[in-house]
Amino acid sequence: MSAVIQDNQSQAPLVSLRNLNKHYGDFVAVDNISLDIQEGEFLTFLGSSGSGKSTTLSMLAGFETPSSGEILVAGKSLVNVPPHKRDIGMVFQRYSLFPHLNVRDNIGFPLEIRKQARGERERQVEAMLKLVQLEQFAHRRPAQLSGGQQQRVAIARALVYEPRILLMDEPLGALDKKLREDLQDELRHLHRRLGITIVYVTHDQEEAMRLSQRIAIFSHGKIVGLGSGYELYQNPPNAFVASFLGNSNFLKIKAQGHAAASFEGQSLAVRPTVGITEGQELLLMVRPEKAQVLTPQQAGSMPRPAGWNEIQARVAETVFLGESLTCSVTTPGGTQLTLKELSGSTPPLQTGAPVLVRWAAADACVYSQWQESDLSKAAGAH
Repeated sequence: MSAVIQDNQSQAPLVSLRNLNKHYGDFVAVDNISLDIQEGEFLTFLGSSGSGKSTTLSMLAGFETPSSGEILVAGKSLVNVPPHKRDIGMVFQRYSLFPHLNVRDNIGFPLEIRKQARGERERQVEAMLKLVQLEQFAHRRPAQLSGGQQQRVAIARALVYEPRILLMDEPLGALDKKLREDLQDELRHLHRRLGITIVYVTHDQEEAMRLSQRIAIFSHGKIVGLGSGYELYQNPPNAFVASFLGNSNFLKIKAQGHAAASFEGQSLAVRPTVGITEGQELLLMVRPEKAQVLTPQQAGSMPRPAGWNEIQARVAETVFLGESLTCSVTTPGGTQLTLKELSGSTPPLQTGAPVLVRWAAADACVYSQWQESDLSKAAGAH
């Protein structure tokens, strides 16, 4: 899959957003966004409510008009093109099916209003019924279907006229967890079979990671992170993304040169950071699964590897979660960290027990610019 993405990046983009803005009076919903989307890509807009992701999708669909900026598809402007002439399919959280029509007629409706010949229309509807595995439900009405089946009808209706681009706005948000995961798998397989370009909106980070080739993370109308789920998780570009995508531990440290720092009087090795000054306050981020919790006895029998850090702490709480064990610890200065490891390797530690926390300097990110408010907003957005 990654090789395909790399190949696509060398081609001209199918969709280009250029300095796109949307204002509602004094409120800036979308703030100067520029983004290229490759043909055949599955790209997800991820962010909390009010971050600008759905407004950006609505402008691409033609339901909202940009205050300024440009939307290009295959090099041609869409700004003055009405929605029904954009060759773009759309699927919403609310299925918007016609209750008086059966499944077959719901799917065929876009072809009917385009006055397609009956024979060709029937052929395409049959193909869609087979694609979403609803052949045996073709004569049922929406009220006789489950939520997942209704959503598959909505997807088939959006695909039946073979749009070049499919936009999906929180399409699985109203479904229960098991059904949502099943449909996520179906969507992923559907994308692979059809090779259609999909732009997907969600506030669910796990859903974005499961579905997407690339993720654009939105905050306050801007894209603050863009890349594959792996890239954004392993090397988040800023503290907001680190906090928003997955769980993170943050340590406030002070620079001691470009590759060293201090934390509560303890020296740390850090990734080389350009442009910082001696004594500058920095933020270090390490993921819970990247750090080890060791008793003093374990640490004594396991010398610390070169390039690893070690700080003192005490156990605040351990939680057994079956396949994993989560341990919360507190440093002498009051910083709280959460560490995660596979269960079974060691028994749960007792509350109040002294421990040492180790991590490799290469596994931690360092940020020279960050705001406390970014961390709290990101944490509250999950």
